[in-house]
Amino acid sequence: EDVEYSFERAMVTDQDGGAVWMIFEPLLGVPGSRDGKGNIVVNFEDIDRAVEVDGQNVVFHLKNPYPPFLAILAQTWSSILSKKFMIANGAWDGTAQNWKKYNNPKQGTETLYNKAMGTGPYKLAKWEPGVEISFVRNDNYFRGPAKVKNAIIKIVDEWTTRKLMFTAGDADIVQVDTQYWPEMEKLQHVKIDKDLPTLSNRAFFFNFKINTEGNQDVWSGNLDGQGIPSDFFSDVNVRKAFAYSFDYDNYIKDVYLGYGIQPASPIVKGLPYRDPNAPKYHFDLQKAKEYFQKAWDGQVWDKGFKMTIMYNTGNEARQVACQMLEEAVESLNPKFQIEIRNVDWGNYLNLMIGKKLTMFLIGWVADFPDPHNFVFPYMHSHGDFAAWQSYNNPEVDKLIEEGIRTLDPEKRRQIYYKLARIYYEDVPSFQLVQSVERHHMRDWLSGYYWNPMRDVMEYFYMYKKGY
Repeated sequence: EDVEYSFERAMVTDQDGGAVWMIFEPLLGVPGSRDGKGNIVVNFEDIDRAVEVDGQNVVFHLKNPYPPFLAILAQTWSSILSKKFMIANGAWDGTAQNWKKYNNPKQGTETLYNKAMGTGPYKLAKWEPGVEISFVRNDNYFRGPAKVKNAIIKIVDEWTTRKLMFTAGDADIVQVDTQYWPEMEKLQHVKIDKDLPTLSNRAFFFNFKINTEGNQDVWSGNLDGQGIPSDFFSDVNVRKAFAYSFDYDNYIKDVYLGYGIQPASPIVKGLPYRDPNAPKYHFDLQKAKEYFQKAWDGQVWDKGFKMTIMYNTGNEARQVACQMLEEAVESLNPKFQIEIRNVDWGNYLNLMIGKKLTMFLIGWVADFPDPHNFVFPYMHSHGDFAAWQSYNNPEVDKLIEEGIRTLDPEKRRQIYYKLARIYYEDVPSFQLVQSVERHHMRDWLSGYYWNPMRDVMEYFYMYKKGY
């Protein structure tokens, strides 16, 4: 009963920006409970029939064949919740009555926003938003108690502070941006695991329909040399001009120290059906100039524009990317003006979801190792990124839906190769880097192993600590 409730509650709740599309798509054949305008478009009867208990078995009724469904069940969004606990804490009561009022709760009002329940190796001890999260061992964990009793995740944006905590022994593991890797090589009593492959990418996205209400980033809000209109990036010539204005090779060399490659499409190296010969953009200011001159029937070149792009505070790789793009674009025409500002991560996400960012720079990490997990958020009109940037290509939607329903490997390959080429022509975003990672920890820790499908920074159960 708890299993059935957990999956049905996820579909009933279906919060904006969440992972429930990965449950809706295989079970109901739709990307979510709402349409683009926020109207609920699914029936409770369909949700109720999708997951059923049959004796000691739980039966999932898939709408269509869905190759990566088992991989989805193995991840955290498929965690089983206690129905009794959830209802006692104000969650959906499991019935058809008033189920719609639980749909898409506002951020911060979710039942589990500041509460925790589960059967994992650790229990939540304390949470200070934006500061730290503390955990204490669950001695009743079914695989046996963890070796480390207490675990703390501290949010420290500034690198020098993080490094000092690490070298002083106040932190056992530290997140190290690529540009600081050489510093870590010089430290003693540090374990460094190198050349760890990732299933992730980072890209610049264009907002096709910017929400201009109270939005200072569009300045005048018009194509008059002192701002940009809401639909500035709906012209493909603007998008191609920006894509040719980024120095990919130097970005990877300077920021990632050469430890990365430039993907051609959202389908990264390591996934099946990646086209190794797919076209991709390169740094070419002459081509950028040509496309800027074509944009909006020449108005962009003649009048110029002014806009702001943002990055999240403390993310130096994104800061450098914004600065490189600004410098290149402004070098083409004195009438081109780009401002850069930073905001904290929470505000960045809210502005992105609210469609207020002119462009946004963000990455994607695999939820499950299948190309669908990348093309859907990047290119499907109901995918996270595509929805936030208002990108909508009916042909693309049809291909993506066909790709995930197809079992024939050769037919899937053809579909994803075609999607990679459409991505190049449409340029809804442009790929910056697929990096390799390193894991830095003090030498008194052991038990670590690399898994590209798991965040090892937070999987404390694997670690042992001894001096």
